[in-house]
Formats: sequence, structure tokens, C-alpha cells
Amino acid sequence: MLALGIETSCDETAAAVIRDGREIVSSVISSQIKTHARFGGVVPELASREHLDKIVPIVDEAFTRANVTQNDIDGIAVTIGPGLVGSLLVGVSYAKAMAFALNKPLVGVNHIEGHIYSVCFENPPVEHPALALIVSGGHTNIFYVPTPGQYKVVSRTRDDAAGEAVDKVAKMLGLGYPGGPIIERLAREGNSKAVKFALPRMGDNRPDFSFSGLKTAVTKYVRESGLQPASNGEEPSQGIKDLAASFQSTVVRSLVTTMERVAKEYHPQTLIVAGGVACNGALREASRMAAERLGVPVYFPSPHLSTDNAAMIAAAGTVKLQAGERAGWDLNADVMLRLQNLEVEDAELRKHVRYRL
Repeated sequence: MLALGIETSCDETAAAVIRDGREIVSSVISSQIKTHARFGGVVPELASREHLDKIVPIVDEAFTRANVTQNDIDGIAVTIGPGLVGSLLVGVSYAKAMAFALNKPLVGVNHIEGHIYSVCFENPPVEHPALALIVSGGHTNIFYVPTPGQYKVVSRTRDDAAGEAVDKVAKMLGLGYPGGPIIERLAREGNSKAVKFALPRMGDNRPDFSFSGLKTAVTKYVRESGLQPASNGEEPSQGIKDLAASFQSTVVRSLVTTMERVAKEYHPQTLIVAGGVACNGALREASRMAAERLGVPVYFPSPHLSTDNAAMIAAAGTVKLQAGERAGWDLNADVMLRLQNLEVEDAELRKHVRYRL
């Protein structure tokens, strides 16, 4: 089966052709980083306008690189949410028009589910039940996946997503946008124990995340220490490098300790760490160490598949197409689309968990 994937949920216009859900025939991504960098974050109106300019040439390029025609594909998968409404509508409208013109089946895909499927190209097949940590600029969740296509949120952020907090701290320190790669680079040259930050903990003891307090702690440290933000074009001071290392270490510890805590309760056969922040080397290393302690494999997507892309959307869509799922012409964007279809209590859910003896 050849599936075309289209992704326009935020600030990447992407298209990909995937064979049988596991082989990337072509993948094209147009980033808008230069457009939004001067604003320190994504401007929704600018993002949707750029998607309008790029969607046709990007999809055409995906077909050209795959050396196939539009009539060769067996179906189309498009991101329908969550995301920015203007951006999502560009992809959804284009996918519906193409599906109608070509008389091809169409399916809508949850963007977060796409991230879960981003590990399928370069790793062995995922053994279920699985536990997936999805961490990016817009999402920080842990999903319990007992079987393919079945999801339950077991951990979520109560305020900022991890990637959002990283971008805001980078902006505060005068480091530019996007903040993740810059913070990681500086952290390699800093002392992660120079500044002590407490791990966020929930008052109700749920395994959720919170990063706004950590962001506030960084703001307070900068103010009280007199640390000066970096100037344009200048190498940041050692103090900023130490702060970056300490901040990154705290974010990574929060993510991995929570994932490990949840894993000890649900006993997955596979760990998945995906999303834009999964590019971070410190997070990958800490996740590998946690997986070793738990005695299970951990799968990551390659860096270019960690950020938003259409290959992961086509992979998730292939499963739906093969199952006979079809979207109607009323398919629409849903900015608040949730990925949870196991609406059962924890006690009932645990009956389906395979405990180790």
C-alpha cells in the first residue's frame, strides 16, 4: 500500500509517500523557522499563509522524489488536530480536494498519534503493551498503549509543555528561537549542578508534569544573580551555560523519572520517546538508562522524524486505511483533538496489563 501523508499542524509544511506503513519512499519538509525566529515563537497567521504558499509544491515534490504519480497512491492521510486552526485547515482542505479529485480514500490522523508511529521506520516492531512519552513544544504526555490504536493518557502537563518551557527560557536568556538546540549545545559546556532546581511535584501525587514553576525559578535566579542575557552574535557567558545545563538536567529528570514511575505501574513491553524534544541527546541517554533498569527496549525516531513530518502521519494513516477506515467529506480540523479512546478507570485498565512475576 502506498499512502500519501500531509502534515500542516503548526509551522512545517510536509508531505510524504510511505509504502506499507514502514518504508519511507519520499519525505519533504518545509520549515518556517526563519519566518518566526524574530518573533521568538510561531505566529499563527504567518504560519497559515506560508502553508498556503507551500502546500502545492511540497506535495508535488513528494511525488517527484518517490517517482510515482498521484494515481499510484492507495490513500491519503492528513493531520486533523491538535494544532493551529489556520494551519490545520490548509492541509485538511488540500487533502480533501485531492481525495475527491482522484477518488482515493481519505483518513484523518491525530498529530500525537503520528508521533507515536514515528518510531516504526527504523526500529523493530513495537511490542504491546507500550508506554509512549510524547514531548514537544506543544505536548507533554505519557500514553499507555495496550494494543495498536488503543490509547489512554496516564500523564499530562498541567501548564507549559516541556518544549514550550525550553523556548521561553531560551528567549529569556537572549539565545534565540527555537530554544531546544541552543540550550542543548550550551548545556554540553556547562555544569548541570551549578544551579539547584527542585523537581516539580503534584500535590495530589499524580504522575503529571509541570514546567511553569521551573520557568519561574529560572526567572528568579536570573534576577537575583544579576546574570546578563546573551547579546546578539556574542558567545554566551559561562554563567548562562551553567544555567542552561542545570535547567536542561531538571527538565530531563522530570520527564524520565515520571516515565519510569508510570512504567513500574503499567509494566510495558516497549518504551517510546518521541516528539521534537526527543532530539535532545541528554533525554535519549537518560531514557536508555531508565529502559535498562526496567529491562525493556526504548525506541526513538531519528532526529529528522522527531520534529513534525508527514511520514509519521502516513504511517498512522496506513493502519487506518488497511482497517477499512474512511473519512467523509465533512472531515474538519479539531484544534483540541484528544488521543484517548480507553475511557475506563485505572482499576479496570490494569486488568489488561500483563504483570511480570
